[in-house]
Amino acid sequence: MITVGVEEEYLLVDPVSLLPAPLVEEVRATAGLAPIADAREVQDELLQAQIEVATPVCGAMDEIGGHLLRLRHAVASAAQANGCRIATSGAAPLRDAHPVPVTSKTRYLRMRGEARLLVDEQLICGMHVHVGIPDRETAVAVLNRLRVWLPTLLAMSTNSPLWDGQDTGFGSWRTIIFGRWPVSGPVPRFKGVADYEARAEALVASRLIADRGQLYWQARLSDRYPTLEVRCCDVQLEADEAVMLAGIVRALAATAIAEEEAGVPPVEWQPEILQAATWYAARHGLSKTLLDLEGRPRSSGDVLGMLMRHIGPALEDSGDQREVGSLVHRLLRRGTPADRQRRALADGGLPAVTALITAEA
Repeated sequence: MITVGVEEEYLLVDPVSLLPAPLVEEVRATAGLAPIADAREVQDELLQAQIEVATPVCGAMDEIGGHLLRLRHAVASAAQANGCRIATSGAAPLRDAHPVPVTSKTRYLRMRGEARLLVDEQLICGMHVHVGIPDRETAVAVLNRLRVWLPTLLAMSTNSPLWDGQDTGFGSWRTIIFGRWPVSGPVPRFKGVADYEARAEALVASRLIADRGQLYWQARLSDRYPTLEVRCCDVQLEADEAVMLAGIVRALAATAIAEEEAGVPPVEWQPEILQAATWYAARHGLSKTLLDLEGRPRSSGDVLGMLMRHIGPALEDSGDQREVGSLVHRLLRRGTPADRQRRALADGGLPAVTALITAEA
């Protein structure tokens, strides 16, 4: 059984104005005192209006769901105690005229000195899924096979359509903002772990990036844990949506390992196709077409069906088929979180959006 862990980032917002609230230190301190969350599970982020939680290593999807609900509750309660709310949106729907202060850490302060406006606009929140693959050679092989599915995962997870009070026209505006860093977007194809390490080290040695933490590809090997980290998803409105995505990522990893062992050739896409497919998924979510494995446009429902057939044996082996399948069907029925934010905006304006994205608070 491949282990899995999830990291989620949330915005801290004023409950009335929906503007970012730079209260991360106060919220972290309060959450750390709560009996339901370990202080190490709740961390600050680049800007003081962001906060991050990380689940323990888990072996089952119900563990992931339970930990996410626990951590969301702990952070939401701490936020309320400090006069703000957590918002489970991939981008801040509104921003103040004055930039949110950077968290006072050397690395973050250096980043702001090097890319001031870009850092000021990092009011975005993602969801990262770690799957346990201790053998880094195998992990690189999984990266090479997983990369063509990342646009589909992104389309399913879109949850950042609003920016400065307006509809951006994108399902994941977070993807567009985050894609402006020098090393970001679709993960390249690597010849093996030696190639991965050499190219990562070359980027650092060139001083084009400060450290390996700035390898902001949508999937990468973790330097802290024996895991492969998938980073393409927006944070989700609801915890069970995060569970669905985590289950799919784990099944994709298990399927990739099985194919590698069986000698099945990986699907190859040219870099420009993968880049364009990523942009298209961020733009349209599930409302238009997606590319199938042969690079042909198909309805999003058809491509999700192909995904589920591709990972079906892995989901059966892990016991996740029924839960993940049910959540995917629900997603197709009611739309992505971005679709629901747009419906809320149309039905009730920003107050309705506020109610939606702070509902778990």
